[in-house]
Amino acid sequence: MKLVTYTDKKDESGNTSAGLVWGDWILDIRHLPSIAKRLGIKTLRAPSRFSKGNKTVLDVIARGPETLAELQTLSWRVFNRMKPGTENEGLKRLEKSRLLAPIPKPPTLRDFYAFEEHVKAARAKRGLEMVPEWYEIPVFYYSNPNVIYGPDDEIPIPSYTKALDFELEVACVIGKKGRDIPLEQAESCIAGYTIMNDWSARDIQAKEMKVGLGPAKAKDFATSIGPWLVTPDELEDTKTGRGTYKLEMTARVNGKQVSKGNMASMHWTFPQMIVHASQSVELRVGDVFGSGTVGTGSLVEQQSKRTKWLKPGDNVELAIERLGTLRNRVIEAKAKKAKEEGN
Repeated sequence: MKLVTYTDKKDESGNTSAGLVWGDWILDIRHLPSIAKRLGIKTLRAPSRFSKGNKTVLDVIARGPETLAELQTLSWRVFNRMKPGTENEGLKRLEKSRLLAPIPKPPTLRDFYAFEEHVKAARAKRGLEMVPEWYEIPVFYYSNPNVIYGPDDEIPIPSYTKALDFELEVACVIGKKGRDIPLEQAESCIAGYTIMNDWSARDIQAKEMKVGLGPAKAKDFATSIGPWLVTPDELEDTKTGRGTYKLEMTARVNGKQVSKGNMASMHWTFPQMIVHASQSVELRVGDVFGSGTVGTGSLVEQQSKRTKWLKPGDNVELAIERLGTLRNRVIEAKAKKAKEEGN
């Protein structure tokens, strides 16, 4: 399934809904039981779990893995009987909808450092060798869950940086809470996968890392997630034997490809991250785990005196096979402020 948090482009009330993407259409999950009834499909137990609430994808996955499984079964039956051609209650054209981050307000946001190629390249730029500790544990830092952006959102450049960068990452969302989760159960805790852009102020990050505490302010201003959350069953045929997936990852700036990698090259897998993060700590439903940047997946790895950082007006497109494309445009902070004030 592809789960989305969305609103109508013409709706300025701020109301959102959780939906299922079906080709060029979005099916509102809250209308699923009534549509099934209209089609003569017997709904599963407790249909109110679909018809009530469910304003975001987080609301849906918080109902538990069993509800997700029932949702998948019911939606499959509905999609196989429906013949979309016109919009009706509960069915909207994707082009007329505005997609938000699937998890607009995650309980926590952890970003890991899972791709060896990126770690080596980034450290080499600072004249540093790899440290053996990186191979011992999947390290992470906490980012700011209150500045989450979605597809096509404009990203304001922080006033304190002159070196804005993107980071091409894949993220998983926790769908089942747990503490001290063993490796053999870790994968079952994943509700789905999405694309993540960990925007970075590289000049600030360089200073923080020299001090030895961070990154912090360098990552404090924006993280993009989307366009949807893809459940693991959609990716099963691309699975490798080590707990990851063979999915091509690319990045474009203003239409020019600047990065290319593959999720299969992860050194640390999401199940391993879950095991490490859950030690003596309870993971919560909706927690977001970023993979860290894929090799070549940022400007800092390619940085030279001739390379320019992101600037206002730049369009950044991150694409991961099966997970879609996450697009954002960079703007000046004062432009965003003026827009919000209606000037």
